Amino acid sequence: MRLSKIYTRTGDKGYTDLIGGERVPKSHLRLECYGTLDELNAFTGRLKVLCLENDKKEFQKTAAELEKIQNRLFDAGTTLAAPQGVKWANMPNITETHIKELETSIDKMNKLLEPLKTFTLPGSEAINAEAHICRAICRRAERILCTAKENDITVSDCIMAYINRLSDYFFVLSRYASLLNEAKEGQWLQGKAAADL
Repeated sequence: MRLSKIYTRTGDKGYTDLIGGERVPKSHLRLECYGTLDELNAFTGRLKVLCLENDKKEFQKTAAELEKIQNRLFDAGTTLAAPQGVKWANMPNITETHIKELETSIDKMNKLLEPLKTFTLPGSEAINAEAHICRAICRRAERILCTAKENDITVSDCIMAYINRLSDYFFVLSRYASLLNEAKEGQWLQGKAAADL
């Protein structure tokens, strides 16, 4: 892919091209799918920067993982930007291997964490807060992908599973960040506010 000109004026009236040239309105559900994955990718990039700025070697490894995830999100978005049934040689795809990579990372982090007794509050420290933002956007992406499937847009089972597992990854990463940075996780205190404590 080569992008030599950034603006084309072809989208000024609210339409855009899918891969292959099919014109659709920018409100099309397919665009909502890959646009939300693009939003998630951007926030994942910010999370990666926070990890790179942290001196702990564990976060350097996490940053490398996050870059892999960013590439997978582009792969998924490319697949979703292709009209129904359109395929080409070397078309990017999400596979069971990618899902397993996430599960392995989740398990490695989770085995170091105390079992949960209640819901946690985002924001014990910066990486924790950013990971929770990514988790929330990822959950929204999953809801939109489900809506797309209900409206007969093909979304592969592997993409669905990957996005589902990715939200789990971000949640566990949020807790792992609190642990590494020795920040006490906030806990949901049902019916209580800070003033009541």
